[in-house]
Amino acid sequence: MNEKIRCIRNKMNSLNLQGMIISNPTNIFYLLGIQAEGILLLTRKENIFITDGRYIEAVQKTITIDDEIVVFDRKDVDCYDEENFFMFCENVGFEEEYVTYAKYKEYMHRYKINNLVETEKIIEKQRMIKDNKEIENIIKACKLTDDCFKHICSFIKKQMTEKEIAMEIERYFKENGADGLAFETIVASGINSSMPHAVPTDKKIESGDVITIDFGCKYNGYSSDMTRTIFVDFVQDYIKKVYDLVLKNQLQVEKEIKEGISTKTLFKMPESDFKVNGFDLIHALGHGVGLDVHEMPYINPKDEMFLKENMIITNEPGIYIPGKFGIRVEDTVLVTKTGAEVLTKSNKNYVIIKNK
Repeated sequence: MNEKIRCIRNKMNSLNLQGMIISNPTNIFYLLGIQAEGILLLTRKENIFITDGRYIEAVQKTITIDDEIVVFDRKDVDCYDEENFFMFCENVGFEEEYVTYAKYKEYMHRYKINNLVETEKIIEKQRMIKDNKEIENIIKACKLTDDCFKHICSFIKKQMTEKEIAMEIERYFKENGADGLAFETIVASGINSSMPHAVPTDKKIESGDVITIDFGCKYNGYSSDMTRTIFVDFVQDYIKKVYDLVLKNQLQVEKEIKEGISTKTLFKMPESDFKVNGFDLIHALGHGVGLDVHEMPYINPKDEMFLKENMIITNEPGIYIPGKFGIRVEDTVLVTKTGAEVLTKSNKNYVIIKNK
């Protein structure tokens, strides 16, 4: 049987689930490696993927005999068959954070389910630990991101707009082997950099600007995520002090990342140092990276988890002074038993763009 599905079935047993309905396309891709509209049913005896005629051929080329998946064309599944998929299943799980209430009621009616229950994110929790192939894909995405950063530093010119820089990042990724963007690129210059999730505007790059660039790509479905804060012509002294504080904490957190450390402990390190210096850490210190660019675990003061080997997370402290500027430095990091392997390797010291 498909090993990822086997692991999910073991977790289902511990939750007293006799069946499960999986409809989130990201989770289906994780389990089956297919990108096709459809629904995956884990019943007492079978794993059933229901799609439509547009995808049947592609699905059957991807799924092997060893996966033990029964593929149905939607038109061949009549109401009688659907009613019997979960026969004798007392509890059937569903993805509570993905399924709408309307879809919940539809599942209850279509499959004649006695008790449709939450699954406590068992797939998302399993996705936190990456296998070798997943790690390989993320490493390639990170390499493309590093290459893109080198290119964009030579591309940026004064009087160029934030939008033009963001468009060049997207063009570079598409023309150099990436699937596309992992998320909408952030290019924020001058006072716009004080907004952590700024949207690129028509503001032109000027001498003395701080430019925060938060970007990443997809490779074989897997994401990268990196932020670098760079400068145009020079760095003002009062900005240097903030940059040095952010980078110091980013490097300290990097040294502490390893299997077994608490996410709360990691968060408190920069939070405490920032407060001593009169600043606040206003967003999470990091998050998991995989098929989604933001996934479990989340490194914040509310959700405590303990890092495990082969998790991939971000490390991204930032300080933002409204109406003035912001500084963020972010890497994608692989957790190992003894430390952190930083996958985004671009320069984190002062990067100063100088041109006419």
